[in-house]
Amino acid sequence: QVHLVESGGGSVQAGGSLRLSCVASGFTYSTYCMGWLRQARGKEREVVASISGGGGGFRYADSVRGRFTISRDNAKNTLYLQMNSLKPEDTATYFCAAAFDETCGMARRSGDYKYWGQGTQVTVSS
Repeated sequence: QVHLVESGGGSVQAGGSLRLSCVASGFTYSTYCMGWLRQARGKEREVVASISGGGGGFRYADSVRGRFTISRDNAKNTLYLQMNSLKPEDTATYFCAAAFDETCGMARRSGDYKYWGQGTQVTVSS
């Protein structure tokens, strides 16, 4: 049975930092593209960042590039998202997700992801 369990969300003031973690189980973690996606109230779910199975390929949304860093530890089946210089517009529920595409080449939209965590809330106040 597949499980993706996020942690690390919370409330922070603008300019602050948070680090999200996601522990995966039930599938061959290192062969999946992993992504962080977010959904703000009233908006569609968007891909924030993705990382290839081996960890060498990255992609970021323009809105977070230079502020967020995605990484993975395949020995621990864990995905991370370091979020710095947070802005109020980063407020959303953040989801960890897995796509059956090791390179992430085809994992461009939320519908491309197969497995999902339950989400963790990030709230940034001004």
